[in-house]
Amino acid sequence: MANVVVLGAQWGDEGKGKIVDLVADRFDYVARSTGGHNAGHTVRVGDQKFILSLIPSGILRGKKGVIGNGLVIDPAALLEEIKTLEGLGVQVVGNLFISHRAHVIFPYHRMMEKASEASPGKIKIGTTSRGIGPCYEDKISRRGVRIADLLDRESFPARFRAIAEEKNVIAEALQIREPLNVSAIVEQYREFAEKLRPFVTDTIHLLNHAIADGSKVLFEGAQGAMLDIDHGTYPFVTSSNATAGGICTGAGVSPLHIHGVIGIAKAYATRVGGGPFATELHGEEGEALRKAGVEFGTMTGRPRRCGWFDIPLARYTHTVNHFSSVALTKLDVLDYLDEIPVCVGYRYKGELLRHMPALAHVYEAVEPVYEIHKGWSKPTAGVVEYKDLPVEARDYISYLEDKVGVEMGCISTGPEREQTIVRPGSAFEKLLQR
Repeated sequence: MANVVVLGAQWGDEGKGKIVDLVADRFDYVARSTGGHNAGHTVRVGDQKFILSLIPSGILRGKKGVIGNGLVIDPAALLEEIKTLEGLGVQVVGNLFISHRAHVIFPYHRMMEKASEASPGKIKIGTTSRGIGPCYEDKISRRGVRIADLLDRESFPARFRAIAEEKNVIAEALQIREPLNVSAIVEQYREFAEKLRPFVTDTIHLLNHAIADGSKVLFEGAQGAMLDIDHGTYPFVTSSNATAGGICTGAGVSPLHIHGVIGIAKAYATRVGGGPFATELHGEEGEALRKAGVEFGTMTGRPRRCGWFDIPLARYTHTVNHFSSVALTKLDVLDYLDEIPVCVGYRYKGELLRHMPALAHVYEAVEPVYEIHKGWSKPTAGVVEYKDLPVEARDYISYLEDKVGVEMGCISTGPEREQTIVRPGSAFEKLLQR
């Protein structure tokens, strides 16, 4: 029996949805622990394409999906996602469980986030303006509303009105001319509550009881390790812990119940939104990589910033998460290149840095040190056996393994579930067999 974490090893968008879908058959539960509906996971099943933002993608395989206490939930977005899945024939009732301790996103959260991003002199983080950051702010300041509060028919209206009055005062001070219609919001959210009520439970008890009974749990990470609120490129980060430690607090399980951590990394690198990106490509070179990888945001459609694989970054996220294995995705995107630069270090003011800098402006100013790897200039799309990859592609993978210090136990050669190599004898394979 093994409970496994799958999380992004870079800045998100690494292809976690596909890998979770690939391995979900081996597990009984798939659980989300952090984030909100700003993180979209794309999964292709046959001719159908599913985009999930809150519901764990394992539900597409008939597994029990758990939305843990560490998430912030926009009820309208979640109900729309449920409706869409049901319309596509996915069994949601009886397979989806929502923590009563998760926090609720309200219209004032979106209002505050838009105002904050637009304010003069504000550092532009590049948020999706869906209210996720302000909701986490309320959670930390102990004035948030949880799902349990929302479902309490007697206390919710008065609790919400008290908070809304405070938000209206703040909105007026910020010159936001959109006063909240408190009565309308209360009524709308009471309707949301009744629609969500059948799915809500104590997921901490659910997961721990399941683990004690021998069930296997796959924990599905959101965003990527470099967007972690503590360990990422602060302040250009998300509002929760997107590393392995966040899984335990966001799902309410002990670290002793986690038996392995699988990191997901692209064969190059991408980033959405603001913030430093040492290996970013600009101009025609960046556009060529973006076009080859179809690098546009799942939920927003925003073009992703593209760059080369970053060894120091991968070593850092490996240190923070201690990956058992890495799934390397989008290898086939590099098929068109004769040469592939790889960043092996950072130089700042003439000195080589020994560690990942904590200050964003320092990381913004580093000069990447590159080594050039020979490309393979042959198609790898759809290859399913490691031995069938071009020798230069295998050399590239071995090179990354040696530099990062962890195996690449799974290689993705296309968006379809079947376009995947699981290397025999790898830690990746062994975790799935436990």
